[in-house]
Amino acid sequence: MSQKVLITAAASGIGLEIARAYVAAGATVFITDINQQAIDAAQREVPGLLATLCDNAKLADIEKMIPAAIKALGGLDVLVNNAGIAGPTATVEEVDPAKWEQVIAVDLIGTFNVTRLAIPHLKQQATASILIMSSLGGRFGYPNRSPYGVAKAGLISLAQTLAIELGNDNIRVNAIAPGAVGGQRIENVLQGRASANGKTVEDERASMLSIQSIKSFVDPKDIAALCVFLSSDAGKSITGQVIPIDNGALKAA
Repeated sequence: MSQKVLITAAASGIGLEIARAYVAAGATVFITDINQQAIDAAQREVPGLLATLCDNAKLADIEKMIPAAIKALGGLDVLVNNAGIAGPTATVEEVDPAKWEQVIAVDLIGTFNVTRLAIPHLKQQATASILIMSSLGGRFGYPNRSPYGVAKAGLISLAQTLAIELGNDNIRVNAIAPGAVGGQRIENVLQGRASANGKTVEDERASMLSIQSIKSFVDPKDIAALCVFLSSDAGKSITGQVIPIDNGALKAA
């Protein structure tokens, strides 16, 4: 693989795992993040990784980032829209409107702007791929997490719309919908729920896994492998799809 790949919010977590997978497959990878220290650490770990600071909620940042990425990569074959924030936990009645708008700004509007500005460069390739990171919460109603669920559902519609619009340009567009992903973030969530509910972390873990067919959290490496597959020649006939990777989850919880 000699693809030129741009991944947003990829200096840590799932994004960095995706970057590692593309580099291992032979791609040239450019990442963005809002944390310079995390970028520096990622570049030390992954030789050749290109990067710049970018806040997905700021159009001015995105307008600077896209040309910088294209110049550094020498073109663009794959865009992975990974940037997103979790947002508040509250009922619709009680949620802070400012926090609602922040989630929409980063997760949905930011992804729209990155993609909008990347499309002309993707069109210059014989074939290209856009991947949009949605969520289990975008497929189902998500109690107490409405901003996140609404944003992630919007991303599914965006992916499906783009797939139709860009098909004649041989650009494939798919949404990936992970469930609960293993790592420090989910451990922090479990700790918070345990404290709030007066239960043990293991009680909360069992409760979260009870809605899944396979009783384990999703391995970030599997999400990365899915990205590489979808944007490879092996995925050349897949577009306009929402691909769950959630161990058979039946709802968002």
